[in-house]
Amino acid sequence: MLIDFKNLNLNHLSSETEFEKKVKAFLEEWYSDEKTLSVQTSGSTGIPKIFEIEKNKMTASAEMTCNFLGLKEGNIALLCLPVEYISGKMMVVRSVVGKLKLIIIDPSTKPLQNLHDEIDFCAMTPLQVENSLDELHWIKNVIIGGAAVSESLKNKIFNTLGSKGSQRIFETYGMSETLSHIALKQIYPVSESFFTAFENVEISTDERGCLKIYAPHLNAEILQTNDLVEIKNNNQFRFLGRIDNVINSGGAKIFPEQLESLVKKEIQNEAVFLGINDESLGQKLILIIEGKESQDIINKITAIPFEKKFHKPKEIIFIEKIPRTPNGKINRIELKNTLQNNINN
Repeated sequence: MLIDFKNLNLNHLSSETEFEKKVKAFLEEWYSDEKTLSVQTSGSTGIPKIFEIEKNKMTASAEMTCNFLGLKEGNIALLCLPVEYISGKMMVVRSVVGKLKLIIIDPSTKPLQNLHDEIDFCAMTPLQVENSLDELHWIKNVIIGGAAVSESLKNKIFNTLGSKGSQRIFETYGMSETLSHIALKQIYPVSESFFTAFENVEISTDERGCLKIYAPHLNAEILQTNDLVEIKNNNQFRFLGRIDNVINSGGAKIFPEQLESLVKKEIQNEAVFLGINDESLGQKLILIIEGKESQDIINKITAIPFEKKFHKPKEIIFIEKIPRTPNGKINRIELKNTLQNNINN
């Protein structure tokens, strides 16, 4: 399905698949007289919730992305994310605002497998990119969101595209409350360490070191996150991890996202550090690896020079599949509850 937003006629828009019907329903909602529309959060860090968003603020967010990437009228975008969530909705809105041509592909873990045409812009999850490396050369601008981009995936992108490719690939920082991303970090062909916030987005930290965002054109209130960050200057920051993911083991605070980044430089499997209740330590640091048990993987992890002795996992557990939310994020809550229940039983 292809939608040309320069010459859109909703009445003539035919939809065949269930996903295409959802996209058309969203467009009907977008072009209605209502000033707001409903958005559902992913539920990766808590119970999913639905809240109302003003359409004019979604338009402002879309303009920021289109301007940053230099998208022009008539450019071709690709939608391969669910429109139930802000990530998919905003891809449609960016196409509306930029008067782009939008190709609709049913969301899957391998969205580019039948792609044989050049695309100017696409948003994908890390898992989708992981499964689409051989097709990435078709896309000029890729933004990756929904989860952190691992060092392993970055290396695979460089190995596939080479060091001097013409494509640009960015990791995003944002959430439903910020109407998708408010900052981007280029990971290809230049590999940046810090996210750069968009113009008119003010960043600061609270007493815990967690990021505060003030973007009045997107949200009237100062948004307090639970994301621990290091601020470099007025508009750049490095993400360290979520404060609610911090593991307290024997009195030491451990940031699992940093350890996961280290491990994923050495192995290709998905890896998650968790703190499981322990009588003596408070929380015991364990590492969950997705896939079949492998002594080779265990040896590689054992050989990692962790900065602190207590960063080394007390136990390594292999599981067939790590639970994820519907939009592809790792569901740490479900994973932890499952492991804790197995231990208690």
